[in-house]
Amino acid sequence: MARYQLRTKICDILGIEYPIIQAGMGPTAGGGRGAAATAELVAAVSEAGGLGVIGGAGSTPDQLREQIRKVRSLTSKPFGVDLLLPSNVATLPDQRDGAAGDWRTQIPREYWDAIATLKQQFGIPDVVRERPVAPPRIDVKEQMEVVFEERVPVFASGLGNPAPYVPRCHELGIKVIALVGNVKNARRVAEGGADIVVAQGHEAGGHTGRIGTLALVPQVVDAVAPVPVVAAGGIADGRGLAAALALGAYGVWCGTAFLATYEANISELQKERILAASEEDTRVTRLYSGKTMRNITNPLIEAWEALNIKALPMGLQGLLISDLIAGIRQIGREELMMNAAGQIAGLIKTLRPAREVVDAMVDGAAEILTRDLPARVSVQPLATTSA
Repeated sequence: MARYQLRTKICDILGIEYPIIQAGMGPTAGGGRGAAATAELVAAVSEAGGLGVIGGAGSTPDQLREQIRKVRSLTSKPFGVDLLLPSNVATLPDQRDGAAGDWRTQIPREYWDAIATLKQQFGIPDVVRERPVAPPRIDVKEQMEVVFEERVPVFASGLGNPAPYVPRCHELGIKVIALVGNVKNARRVAEGGADIVVAQGHEAGGHTGRIGTLALVPQVVDAVAPVPVVAAGGIADGRGLAAALALGAYGVWCGTAFLATYEANISELQKERILAASEEDTRVTRLYSGKTMRNITNPLIEAWEALNIKALPMGLQGLLISDLIAGIRQIGREELMMNAAGQIAGLIKTLRPAREVVDAMVDGAAEILTRDLPARVSVQPLATTSA
């Protein structure tokens, strides 16, 4: 257990012991394993005193309900669900009832030529279904109904504005967290009723924006006051937590630090690549989702970026590369898969239990705030003189 108590306003809002929120990380390897943040990781973080958050993106309503109930079987502490509410998403055919049609016709020929080039370059076989239809469309409204029915303590929107769902959430006692990458969207989600705004800097893994954490956080703090702000991007230890508090944030939202834990639902190779990465081994790409996403870089990302073509909107981009990813999985080239992680990966060298990550972060921040800074920095008021 942590040796210090460390509380801020968000601890009272969320009913947690420490101002540490585990990012609601969804699928990180192009499908196959599901979300990175599943019940085991979520419960471990919540049990340690932080807030664990289920990565609900891509889950069917039934899968989401199963994860929620599994978390509740593992902990009685508060937890959350993260869903994506992105703008600029392609409208895809819903073929759950076997409707005719081929979504491939929505994608220009030049994109298929690019995929063919990548397949040839990496020796990836064609894996095409006999009837090339789009997978079942995930309806966020159906996902939200599960959040409402299960009365999840916290709802987090990893992308987009949760404003349409805020009234119902508050009616049911559900707290709302919204992630943003700029001041404009911070104001928008705060005006929409979000209880906590997460200002996520460019350093972060997964979907990320263009502004660095150090510059973004204080500007968001000023823009949305008195709504509390949580800092994200480039934070994995007590120094990061202490720095976030100094910037005016009331806590931290951490992803990469919790990917490098025993409980994270990612492959051993993905964990090893995070532990082996330096601060320069990540790259922002639109390859995997159509939106800017920071990953541990790999030859496939580099080859895609070298083609210099504009990614398709979210939804269609994922469908474009679906056969490519299927071929990669068939030949076991997992190192070419999506491996979301932030620049802070260079600081993480050891695989640990999630509880140890929380405890070390709390103790590290407390040591800095109570001992290290006072020992290194002298602060004295200047003498005033009468006119």
